[in-house]
Amino acid sequence: MAFFGSLFDSGNDPLRRLLLAVMPKTKIAQWMGKNAQPYKELMAYYKCAMMAIETKFRVINEELSLKYDRNPIESIRSRLKSPESLWEKMNRRRLPFTTESIEKNIFDIAGVRVICSHTSDIYALSESLLKQDDVTLFEKKDYIANPKSNGYRSLHLIIETPIFLYETKKMMKVEVQFRTISMDWWASLEHKIRYKKNIPEELSHTVHRQLLECAETGAQLDAKMEQIQKMVAPYTDTE
Repeated sequence: MAFFGSLFDSGNDPLRRLLLAVMPKTKIAQWMGKNAQPYKELMAYYKCAMMAIETKFRVINEELSLKYDRNPIESIRSRLKSPESLWEKMNRRRLPFTTESIEKNIFDIAGVRVICSHTSDIYALSESLLKQDDVTLFEKKDYIANPKSNGYRSLHLIIETPIFLYETKKMMKVEVQFRTISMDWWASLEHKIRYKKNIPEELSHTVHRQLLECAETGAQLDAKMEQIQKMVAPYTDTE
């Protein structure tokens, strides 16, 4: 029982906080006894898969920087879905909270977001990634060609890639999101504006309309900036 005592005393463990919020301690002990180590191992595998995908993009970016004297990638960010978010999603879909069920049913646990300079860079980088022989496309959602009703734009890929462990390899799924800078700041600010706000219905329509207008303005700016980039590209100093 010493293990469970230390678990309950560890206030910084997000999984522990989650389980305490939704289960009595006896149920937590049962769950942890069966699932704690497999869960930690699975999350470590997803973290390794994120690092592998990040490395792929850094290599591509370095090559293109040398070849064309331009970095198509502005930044790369990654995130591992929190236990709270994962638990909520599993409950919403009425799935058991086990490592087997998580791996089989949830495909956005590991996420890598690639912020690109231009929309054409998004498609070029995504195509380059999918050409690699250890990357398999599982699902694709193009919210740039077909924006969401609220104006959200991004290219989402669910891919599968191997991670090479000490004695074996394991296939892992990673969600890769591609956005331009304007798509990213719009999505970030839209989330902050709407998140956990009890907005009256009459105001909600106005907010929705204005956010949609901002998204469309951002798309127009992306197109204009790319047009300017193409105008000046022939005059790049390569010396």
